[in-house]
Amino acid sequence: MTQVNMIELALFTGQAQYGNFCRYKDILPVSCMAASSAPYAFADGPAIALPKTYRFEGEEKSTEAFLADTDTSAVLVLKDGAVVHELYRLTGGRDVQWISWSVAKSFISALVGIALADGAIRSIDEAISDYVTVEPGSAYDGVSIRDVLQMSSGARWSEDYSDPGSDVMRLGATMAGVMTLDTFVATMVPESKPGTVCRYNSGETQALGALLVKATGRSLTDYMHEKLVEPLGFEADAYWLVDGTGMEMAFGGLNMTARDFAKLGELYRNSGLLNRRQIVPEDWVKASLRADAPHLQPGQPILADHSFDLGYGYQWWLPDGERGEFSAIGIYNQLVYVDPSRGVTIVKLSANPAYGTTMEEGTNRELENIALLRAIAAAFDTIPTTPLA
Repeated sequence: MTQVNMIELALFTGQAQYGNFCRYKDILPVSCMAASSAPYAFADGPAIALPKTYRFEGEEKSTEAFLADTDTSAVLVLKDGAVVHELYRLTGGRDVQWISWSVAKSFISALVGIALADGAIRSIDEAISDYVTVEPGSAYDGVSIRDVLQMSSGARWSEDYSDPGSDVMRLGATMAGVMTLDTFVATMVPESKPGTVCRYNSGETQALGALLVKATGRSLTDYMHEKLVEPLGFEADAYWLVDGTGMEMAFGGLNMTARDFAKLGELYRNSGLLNRRQIVPEDWVKASLRADAPHLQPGQPILADHSFDLGYGYQWWLPDGERGEFSAIGIYNQLVYVDPSRGVTIVKLSANPAYGTTMEEGTNRELENIALLRAIAAAFDTIPTTPLA
């Protein structure tokens, strides 16, 4: 049995995963993006403690208990671009590259915006099949890039991690050589009218990855290294999981350190500007963080067979409310959460062992993670700060 199959069998079974999530680059096929030639380190700000409790579903809950229950290995909090809290446990660490899972989707979105600005993509209202080879009549034949960005292509899909026969599990099986990622995308089946239903679908992001490769004539690894890793000043090497053809697992295969994950949050908090450089166009950032149709509003997106109480933009989740928050979210409780109204970016990297054993909030705790990170951001309204030593 290959290492790939062994890890796949261990996922969503209740087994501890923190021993694997820190070392995927060592046990699975990857491509490498070398650290930036001009690495950027966040400044240190006044140290803060995490709030001892947070509220969720009307109850006061323990922060420490939640971090322990979800096997949290990193919590990094930035205020106005400076690190004010940095916690590593279990197999986490400042220099540890952690698997992002679907946090990678938001990086793909940024790259699509850059490719559009570069002229490699002419318009997101063009059909994705103008760039990517798909079978006639399949899910992405004639569907706009915009609808794919908004998880609204109309493709038939089940993102049920507790069902070994679901589409997302079949997509994951491509990494074991069952078929290539590109073949999977090319043969997906349509179900509903594009632009009417937001159904969370990891296949959409894999299609966007194929779009980037076809439009730019470069690998995701090469393109991301030039367009994000270098200008954002990544301090450590980053890695993409790849299939047998070398195609990157765009929907969730990015491995990076917590500090480098935070750079995407900071980039979007600053409307695409970081280190005095406009890296992602400002208008793309604004469009990405807006649920601009009724089926994208909080409570309308569908995850597996459940509605989800967050809105959706261009591969970004949008919590309900007036503060303009947004978050990249990956399975097992990986998050890059931003509250721009408070100048706060938070990275949480975890290996929640119960994740995917059901598709209920009680095991996956997606919304509870948002509640905790909101409490951390809100604490800046009241808590005193002390200088770092």
